[in-house]
Amino acid sequence: MKKITFVLSGLCLILGAKAQTFSDGFEADTVGKLGPQSPYWTTWSKDDGGEEDVDVIDSVNHTPGGTKSIYFFSENANGGPSDVILPFNSVPLTSGKFSFTSWFKIPTGKTAYFNFQGDTINGDIFTFECKMDNAGNISIESDRVEVLATTHPVDTWFKLTIDVNLNINSWSLSIDDVLRGKWKNTVTQIVAVDFYPADDIAQFWVDDVSFTVTPYVLPVINGAANAATVPVGLVGQTRKLSFTARNLGQTEITSFDVNISHNGASPVKETVTGVKIPSYATQTVALNSPFVLTADENTYTAIISNVNGAGVDGDAIDDTISTVTTGVTPAAGKMVFAEEVTGTWCTFCPRGAVFNGIMSNTYKGYYAGVAVHSNNTLGTDPMTLNGYGDSLAITNYPGILTDRYYLVDPTIVEAAFMERITINPEGLLKNGATYDPATRELKVSITTTLQQDISGDFRVGCVITEDSVSGVTSDYDQANAYAGGARGPMGGFELLPDPVPAAQMNYNYVARTFSPGPEGFENAYGASATTGQVITHNFIYTLPANWDVNQLHIIGVMIAPTLDVVNASYTTVKEAINNGFIIGTVVGVNELADAPDAIQLAPNPARDYSTISLNVKTESAVSVEIYNATGALVQSKSYGKMKGAYRLPVETQQLINGIYFIRVNVNNQPTVLKLIKE
Repeated sequence: MKKITFVLSGLCLILGAKAQTFSDGFEADTVGKLGPQSPYWTTWSKDDGGEEDVDVIDSVNHTPGGTKSIYFFSENANGGPSDVILPFNSVPLTSGKFSFTSWFKIPTGKTAYFNFQGDTINGDIFTFECKMDNAGNISIESDRVEVLATTHPVDTWFKLTIDVNLNINSWSLSIDDVLRGKWKNTVTQIVAVDFYPADDIAQFWVDDVSFTVTPYVLPVINGAANAATVPVGLVGQTRKLSFTARNLGQTEITSFDVNISHNGASPVKETVTGVKIPSYATQTVALNSPFVLTADENTYTAIISNVNGAGVDGDAIDDTISTVTTGVTPAAGKMVFAEEVTGTWCTFCPRGAVFNGIMSNTYKGYYAGVAVHSNNTLGTDPMTLNGYGDSLAITNYPGILTDRYYLVDPTIVEAAFMERITINPEGLLKNGATYDPATRELKVSITTTLQQDISGDFRVGCVITEDSVSGVTSDYDQANAYAGGARGPMGGFELLPDPVPAAQMNYNYVARTFSPGPEGFENAYGASATTGQVITHNFIYTLPANWDVNQLHIIGVMIAPTLDVVNASYTTVKEAINNGFIIGTVVGVNELADAPDAIQLAPNPARDYSTISLNVKTESAVSVEIYNATGALVQSKSYGKMKGAYRLPVETQQLINGIYFIRVNVNNQPTVLKLIKE
């Protein structure tokens, strides 16, 4: 049997704990499979000596002074078959210090790979992965996110060392004893190392593998700064720090102080009480001190002290932690337009409502949220705006479409927002309005001031949304996959049943109308327009009696020829009235399409004639009005009381070529159809 040292060494640096050391240079092994010779090394599937096992070789490929190494290679696209494991401990290591060293040799144009496992069941938890590509680059990935990138020597032996302080989640990588970088790891427990040739160009040798485990002996009282997080945000916004304390002492922690410094400024002290943190456990607390974000990197340093009122604790090395967050500078006048696709029938759509609400509140003035309700084969939604959801052609609910550029899960909409908010818009939009409570006529002006020269089919549109929408019928019930809490917290939906009864639901940001349609008004700014030019478009509505004008929001939208949204504006009706109404080109007249039954217009575009087809189920007064693009009434006709199916002629031969809006009134309920005369 080969000689492997696995001994207790002398006193370590932390409170006299004993260090456990392992090393293996494969010198006592014979050429052949490693597993059957070793009481320590094994394979992923624990089939020692089989195809997965690695070969001990006796060749020129070994470290100086030795004669043997282990050899990995693959010709399979998905890697393998070799896959060997070296356990560090029989249970996950979660505290103390740990150091791992291995020598590698990787030929030019070849790759190598290893990972640390975080559980005794292989594959359950990947602590981190180390990927060495065919160009000499090293990438350390934690939870599939790269946390460190560096390089390694090619076609020669080099020493790779990983040093870890699990108490404070500090990880570092050294190559040939030169520090290459540090990181905080998502997973903070270690069980084993796994070597694996991960692709069809993998080829590498491994020698002189060693590790040292230095256990930690708990002081009587010791609080550790385990983690600190600060959300990203826009420059000038305030953010607060979440602090995670870990008890690395023998006594339960019931209170502590935290001193927080932002970008090197004088620290702010907060006292935390009412906690109960047993030994080795952690607890996260939300601190109260707000800090104003500056441009780019914001560095926060948090120091725990005075644990249980005892002053200095038993180990100062774990008291301090730093974190960095980003202050994003928004483009001047930019607002992100966000369409949340949802439905009362959709079991996971509460997630969309929660995150749309979070974004609307967190980034007020920069985020224009719309809840686009749609019907589905799974059910109908009484707040559906016909044609809107279909025009977006989205099938994965819930989702949030940001500027019609990124479609993302609501949980990661902030990242998409942060990218879009920095893009300089071609135009700045401003809402104006007048409102007559007696007639409920709302006139909206969307005024665009161009910030860049533009050409092509830029479009404009106006969305009306309503908050606090509710109903009493069962079709207002909200399906709720988060009921019971098994899927974790979701803005309070975890405390509600499935479905949530209509009486307990208030729906916000509900799209009521998109005028003249979700695609916008074509060529709204002409074939071209220049920087500084100011162009106004008007939209005229008669609000239905069941809409609460105090809960309405007006959103102006500028759409690029690529159909991405360039910019948006967002106001309440009152705010728009305060801005003042500006007369401009009329885009839409009374476009509130709540069709009484079915109303269609064909042919369209039309030359000599067109016909309105409608089916009136109950006797109703019907009239038709035709407006040109400037909002002038050019034709009107009253048909009196009607019931049943009708075809009403439109005298298009009398119209000049252009765009018209046909308003069909059924019992004073308008439906507006867009007609193109050629």
